[in-house]
Amino acid sequence: MTHRSLRSHHLVFALVCCLVAPILDAAERPPNVIYLLADDLGYAELGCYGQKWIKTPHIDRIAHEGIRFTNHYSGNAVCAPSRCNLMTGKHPGHAFIRNNGNPPARRNLGTPEQLYFPGQFPIPSNEVTIQEMLKQKKYATAAIGKWGLGFEGSTGDPNRQGVDLFYGFLCQVHAHNHYPKFLWHLRNGNAKKEMLSGNDRTLHGKTYSQDRFIDVALEFIDQNKDRPFFLYMPFAIPHLSIQAPEASVNEYKDVIPEEAYKHRGYLPHPTPRAGYAAMVTHMDRGVGQIMARVAELGLDANTLIIFTSDNGPTYNRLGGSDSDFFASAGNFRGLKGSLYEGGIRVPMVARWPGKIKAESVTDLPSAFWDVMPTIAEITGTTPPEKIDGISFAPTLLGELDRQEKHEYLYWEFAAYGGQQAVRQGNWKAIRQNMLKKSNQDPLQTELYDLANDIGEQHNVAAQHPDVIAKLNVIMQQARTPSDLFAFGPLDELESRQ
Repeated sequence: MTHRSLRSHHLVFALVCCLVAPILDAAERPPNVIYLLADDLGYAELGCYGQKWIKTPHIDRIAHEGIRFTNHYSGNAVCAPSRCNLMTGKHPGHAFIRNNGNPPARRNLGTPEQLYFPGQFPIPSNEVTIQEMLKQKKYATAAIGKWGLGFEGSTGDPNRQGVDLFYGFLCQVHAHNHYPKFLWHLRNGNAKKEMLSGNDRTLHGKTYSQDRFIDVALEFIDQNKDRPFFLYMPFAIPHLSIQAPEASVNEYKDVIPEEAYKHRGYLPHPTPRAGYAAMVTHMDRGVGQIMARVAELGLDANTLIIFTSDNGPTYNRLGGSDSDFFASAGNFRGLKGSLYEGGIRVPMVARWPGKIKAESVTDLPSAFWDVMPTIAEITGTTPPEKIDGISFAPTLLGELDRQEKHEYLYWEFAAYGGQQAVRQGNWKAIRQNMLKKSNQDPLQTELYDLANDIGEQHNVAAQHPDVIAKLNVIMQQARTPSDLFAFGPLDELESRQ
C-alpha cells in the first residue's frame, strides 16, 4: 500500500469512527427517565382505567404500548407528604414531610401584585432526592410544575436538592390558580419570578400555566438530547380551581350533562363538569407533545416514561368537582385525604419501547417509595441505604422471577381526623379519627379483605383477631415519631415502650 493510499485509508477510517462514535455513545448512555405526575387525578379518570367521559388518548397509549399497574399506591393522601415519599424513597412512617402545611410565617418579601406565597415545610439538606442520586451518572435534571417541598433559598429549594432547572409553583397554594401572575424560575441557585401579564384569578387568562410547563419541558429535552436526563413533571392539574383554556372546555360542552356550580370554595365555573374534564384532557394533550418530541429526537428506545397521580380525586364538596359523576375513584371507598383505597390507590402506566412489553398489566403492590430504587436500578445508580422502597424494574422489564415484594405497605396521616393504615397481602387494616377528642379508642382497627371486598365495605376485624393482632404490631413498629409532625396517640404509644 502506498503512503498516499495508506493516508487515505486512515482518513476514511477516522471519518467512519466519527460517524459511528455518537451512535455508540447514544446507545451506551444511561436511559432518560420522564416521570409525569398528575395532581388529584383519580384511579378511574383515565380511559385505560375505565373512564367513560374524559378522553385521555395519549396516556392511554402509554398503557397500550407499555404496562399498566392495578395495585400502585401514592405516598400519602395529600400533596406534600406524597411528594416527599416519592422524592426520598421513604414511606410515611419514616419520611420527613408527613402532612401539608406551611412553616412559621415568613415576612412578605413581595408586592401584592406578585402574589407572594410562603411554600411548605422544606425537606432538610441531609435528605437525598432522586435528582441528587442521579448526579452519580451526571444526569441533567429538571422539575417542572408544582414542587411543594420548600421555598426558594430554603434547604428544600429544588436547586439545593439536585434539580438543575426548576420552573413552576414552589408553593402549593400558589398552584390553586392556573392563571397565576408569576411562576418561579430557578437555575444554578438563581431564583427569579417570571411575570405573566394578562393573568389573574379568572376562568380564562392569557397564559395557562400548564402550557408554559410543556414549553419549558420541551426546551429542556431539546437542550439535553445528547446526555442522560431526568424530567420530573408534577402537573398542577386537575387540582382545583377548575380552569382550562376555553377551546378545551368547548370540547365537552353539550357532551357532558351539566350541573351548575354548587359547592363551596375555589373559583366558580359555569360548566364545572366540562371544565374538569377539559383540564384532564388538556394535560393529556401535553403528555402527547412530550412523547412526540422524544420520538422526533430519536430518543424513544432509550427513554422510560411513567405517568401517575399524587393521590386520589378531590372530595365532592369543593370547587365544583364531581367525583360521583365521573366515578373518579372507581369501585374504591374514599377520596383525597383518606387512607381508604380511593384516597391512595392511583393509576400508573409506563412505556419504554423494546424494554417493556406492550399491553402488559401487573397487580404487583407498589408505592411511591419504590420509584427511587426503580430508577436507580434502571440508570445504574446507587440509592441511599436507609430507604423503604423496592425496585419494580423487574416487573417493568418482564423479569418477574427476580421481582422482590414488600412484606407490607404502611401509611400514616396526622390530618383529616388522624389516620393510619397497613396493607399486607390482601389484608388492609385502617384506623380512623385518631385525633378526634370524641374518639374513646383511637387505636381501634378496621380490617378489610381486599380480595373479596375491594370497596372496603365490610369490616371483618371481629372475625379475624389474629390478623388484627399481627397488623397492629406492624402499625406500631413501622414508624418513627416525628418532631415536626406530631401524632398524639401513636407518639404516646411509642413513649410507653
